Amino acid sequence: MRPGDVLSYDYTIAKCFMFTTMIFGIVGMLVGVIIAFQLAYPDLNYIAGQYSAFGRLRPLHTNGVVYGFMLSGIFASWYYVGQRVLKVSMAESKFLMAIGKMHFILYVIVIALAVVSLLAGVTTSKEYAELEWPIDILVVITWVLWGISIFGLIGIRREKTLYISLWYYIAAFLGVAMLYLFNNMEIPTRLLTGMGSWLHSVSMYAGTNDALVQWWWGHNAVAFVFTVAILAQVYYYLPKESGQAVFSYKLSLFSFWSLMFVYLWAGGHHLIYSTVPDWMQTMGSVFSVVLILPSWGSGINILLTMRGEWNQLRENPLIKFMLWGTTFYMFSTLEGPILSIKSVNALAHFTDWIPGHVHDGTLGWVGFMTVAALYHMAPRVFKREIYSKSLMETQFWIQTIGIVLFFSSMWIAGITQGMMWRATDEFGILSYSFIDTVEALKPYYWIRAIGGLLYLVGFFIFTYNMIKTFTSSKKLDKEPLNASPMAA
Repeated sequence: MRPGDVLSYDYTIAKCFMFTTMIFGIVGMLVGVIIAFQLAYPDLNYIAGQYSAFGRLRPLHTNGVVYGFMLSGIFASWYYVGQRVLKVSMAESKFLMAIGKMHFILYVIVIALAVVSLLAGVTTSKEYAELEWPIDILVVITWVLWGISIFGLIGIRREKTLYISLWYYIAAFLGVAMLYLFNNMEIPTRLLTGMGSWLHSVSMYAGTNDALVQWWWGHNAVAFVFTVAILAQVYYYLPKESGQAVFSYKLSLFSFWSLMFVYLWAGGHHLIYSTVPDWMQTMGSVFSVVLILPSWGSGINILLTMRGEWNQLRENPLIKFMLWGTTFYMFSTLEGPILSIKSVNALAHFTDWIPGHVHDGTLGWVGFMTVAALYHMAPRVFKREIYSKSLMETQFWIQTIGIVLFFSSMWIAGITQGMMWRATDEFGILSYSFIDTVEALKPYYWIRAIGGLLYLVGFFIFTYNMIKTFTSSKKLDKEPLNASPMAA
């Protein structure tokens, strides 16, 4: 590239992942709505035999949303943000372009295999790690390809300073790579016994050790996918969209390193009152409470970036998505440590409060940030203005109402469960049977299902708005500098 030339970025791979973000988002969220209605109306479990049962659909929902929707959004943002902050185009390296295309193709194959295997009931039964060993191998290869893309692009960069977003992308890659490998160490059953299916495997760990390794991974899947990779996005998209510099670069670095150190050791709070050593349970609780500091450090840093510019909340829906998403992040990262306190956990564990906590973070933080990222990228990638600002506003309010209905109903349901399970009469006998608690929760399950349906409707509005943007919106002569152009 000669001095004075304008750098032209190649968004081929980013576009591919933008489309899969929308497709996998619809599939994962649709399955989630179905299983939410199954809890309220159990007969829905039998509409398609065993393949429509809650036990088959629930892992399909979690994997579809986490590894389909979320990861597609993360990959799309990387192939956009990485080029821009490093001042280098993917097109400058045929090798990296080939790696990017292989990354996308193998990723789609893995997701397809995951859907088929999970519907067929082929699963390890480990949370966020249900895929069996042949697919795990493909997952590792896919992840390595992403790593080559990250470090390869860094290796040919023109910008020598690594912006904070890149720190978070690198951490997401390294954290998941390490933890996924350790947790998914497994041996095919047929290799051990000479019998059974080659698809089935057993963990290399046993009993308590297996539980510890599983939740070392399980909670840090939340850390490095739900959290770290999404922070990478907001630290880029919010300053770009608002025209405001990040409030404090030092605070972003403090939050980064403290998050890296503390988050890794918080997974033990999933095993409170279990057979793991008590000191490990206590360590998980303590690190979880300390985790408030780096989490809120990032949240406050993001919110203060908008100091003096709060009027943009009225003018730009993208800012609204990002700031409201950050608010949900701060709320969820306060709620999680509270739930990890042993006395609170005694009431809340195994209740519906836990999925309520997970979803206010996932839908509010990850969902809103991913939507905002795609809305920001679309005008710059497809050279067209966003089709409809009014649809963005409608989507925002419908999804916000859906989130509030979802998590508030689950709070009430969870606390109700916990109180009913421990209630005793004057003779110390349990006052309620298990089926009594199930009957008491049915109204809240209906509210939860309606909340999830509203969020899905909002996502359909988003998808429609994006498709119209790609296909028929007004073309742009030049790239917008800050706020994305939007039609009324």
